[in-house]
Amino acid sequence: MNSEAWRRIAAWLVDWLCFLAWLLVLAAIGIPLYLAGVTAGWSAATTNVVSALLTAVPLTIFLAVLESGLRQATIGKRVLGLQVVGARDGGRLTFARALLRNALKVAVPWTIGHAAAIGLVGSTTVGPGLIVLTAAAYVLPVAWVVTLFAGAGRTPYDRAGGATVVRARDTAGREKIR
Repeated sequence: MNSEAWRRIAAWLVDWLCFLAWLLVLAAIGIPLYLAGVTAGWSAATTNVVSALLTAVPLTIFLAVLESGLRQATIGKRVLGLQVVGARDGGRLTFARALLRNALKVAVPWTIGHAAAIGLVGSTTVGPGLIVLTAAAYVLPVAWVVTLFAGAGRTPYDRAGGATVVRARDTAGREKIR
């Protein structure tokens, strides 16, 4: 088994625990607003845009800031002793590359999944477009995980961002021992 892939999955789970804290804050605000009828007139499109702006966008930016920062790692990657580096030079990713990487990793699947959920809840009929959207919401994350175990373990979002995930190094260039 590919231990690095499992390490990346574990790091992602740690990151999701952090995301959960943000989602709980949003729920504490959003549920009372929903119950008060504030969102009653919103269309599915409005709901999806507001949701993306409050969830996927800030989380994606947060991850990109951390991965392009001095430590080159999200909280989960730091806990698991990993760093995100440029695939060609091993250096720090630019914010733009880290943002692209995390947009493909987080924002795209999250937004597709959320749009599918809103569509399924708000529809009396399920058309072909909603079926494709729902299928994509499941297939995309599974494909990301499968690519962790294939070949060099670089996902499509790693490749698009020109990144690779490696064991963290200390300032002298030695692999850190956890």
